[in-house]
Amino acid sequence: MGNNRRALLADRIYLRHVALLFILAVIWSSSFTTIKVAVETIPPLTLVAVRMVVAGVLLYMVLRLRGLRLPPLGRQWWSFFLLGLTGNAFPFFLISWGETGIDSGAAAILMAVMPLVTLGLAHFFTESDRMTVVKFAGMAIGFGGVVLLVGPDALTRMGDKTIFELSVAGGAVFYAITAVLTRRLPSGGDPLQRGTAVTLCAVVQMVPISLLMDAPWLLAPSTPAVLSAIYLGVFPTGVAAILYFHLIAERGTTFFSVINYIIPCLGVVWGVAFLGEGLPVQALIALGVILCGVFVANLPSRR
Repeated sequence: MGNNRRALLADRIYLRHVALLFILAVIWSSSFTTIKVAVETIPPLTLVAVRMVVAGVLLYMVLRLRGLRLPPLGRQWWSFFLLGLTGNAFPFFLISWGETGIDSGAAAILMAVMPLVTLGLAHFFTESDRMTVVKFAGMAIGFGGVVLLVGPDALTRMGDKTIFELSVAGGAVFYAITAVLTRRLPSGGDPLQRGTAVTLCAVVQMVPISLLMDAPWLLAPSTPAVLSAIYLGVFPTGVAAILYFHLIAERGTTFFSVINYIIPCLGVVWGVAFLGEGLPVQALIALGVILCGVFVANLPSRR
C-alpha cells in the first residue's frame, strides 16, 4: 500500500514537472513573437535594457522573499558579469536586432541550433563531453537544416535578409557559450542567487549603452511595444528564470533538454497565429532537419 502511494506521488510530481516544462516552453517561445512587436517602435538596445531592468527587479524581489541575499562580492562576480554579457546582453540584442529584418518564426527556427553549437564548444572546453561520430553526424544534419533555411546562396547575397539571420544565429552561439561557461562554474550556491546576480550585471551593462545610443526619453513607442517590452522582462526573462532553476534542481538537464524540440515549433506557431506570418515549406523542412540533427546528436553513443 505504501509503495502504491509513493508511486502515485512520484507520478503526480512527474506530471507537474512536465506541465511546468511545457509552460516554460510556451513562455520562451512567445518571446520571438513579442520581440517582433516591440522592435517596431523600440530600438533593440533600449528593448533589452527595459527587459533586463524589469527582470532584475522581479528576480531580486523573489530572492528577498525567499530570505536570500545576493552572493557576497568577490571574484565570482567577474563570472556573473561575463555570463550577463554572453547569456543576456549579447544574445538578447542580436535576436532583437535580427527580428527587425526577419519573421519571428524564422528566428525561432534559427535558435534551434543552440544545442548543436553547445556540443561543438563542449568538445573543446570541457573534459567530460567529447565529440563522437554520432554527435558530429547530428551537428552536420542540423547545420544542413540551417543552410536550407538561410539558402545555399546566402554568401552571395549578403545584405538581404542574411545579415539578420546571422544575427539571430549569433544569439544562439552566445547561448551555447553561456551553457559551456555555466558548466565550468564552481558548484554550490543557490541557483536563484546566481541568476539574479547575472541579471543585475546585464542591467548594469545595457542601461548605460541604451541611454547613450538611443536617448530613450526622446522615443515615442506604441502601447503594444511598451506592453511587449514589459512582458519580455516579466515572463520570458524573470518568471522563466525561476521555472528554469526549479526544473533543473528537481529533474536535471536530461529531462530539461526536451525543451529544445518544443520551443522552435511553438515559436513558428505563434508567428503564424498572432502576426499572420507566412509558413514556407522550405522553413518547415529546415525545422524538421534541424530538430532531426538535435535528436541524432543526443543519441547515446556506443564504443
